[in-house]
Amino acid sequence: MKKLYCFDFDGTLTDKDTMFLFLKFYNASKFRIQFIKHIPLFTLLKLNLLEAEKVKKSFISSVLKGQKREEIEKKSQQFFDQYYPEIFRENALEFIKNIDHSQTDCYIISASLDIWVKPFAEKLKMNLLCTQAEFKEEIFTGDFVGRNCNGREKVNRIEKAISDKKYDKIIAFGDTSGDQEMMDWANEAQFKFFH
Repeated sequence: MKKLYCFDFDGTLTDKDTMFLFLKFYNASKFRIQFIKHIPLFTLLKLNLLEAEKVKKSFISSVLKGQKREEIEKKSQQFFDQYYPEIFRENALEFIKNIDHSQTDCYIISASLDIWVKPFAEKLKMNLLCTQAEFKEEIFTGDFVGRNCNGREKVNRIEKAISDKKYDKIIAFGDTSGDQEMMDWANEAQFKFFH
């Protein structure tokens, strides 16, 4: 029986939000200044008066825009070295360790950026579909390639990635409303399964 597992990353496999953790790790002083500057935007977001994608892009850009790809990748690896497996839910790692990869394809589908999630996906032997950082001439523009990988966009990315494959069962793991479309689309949904 051929299965597909679709895992949300932040909060589902991890017990922390990696965006804030990574940006703070990347440049703590810049992170603190920009966090304070973004408090009004975070407040408007909580009140549903601003789009999450805009706030996220603004905050990430405020810390990482203009940085070289090489430097970001180096820091991403250091971030992985420091935080794996510490930030992962123990039972999630146990579950992943017992996956039969000959019968199961596994994807991490995340709204977080590819630049810092990639080392974790590689370690877990999973394919990665997530929000992509845009680079021009190896410099981060502060923008994304395509849309923020959340909500319906998660399903769009999965469908594109598996277009020529057939599965007997698709199981989605999530923990927030941003995973709802993915869980509705799958044959089986596991909400906060590792909590």
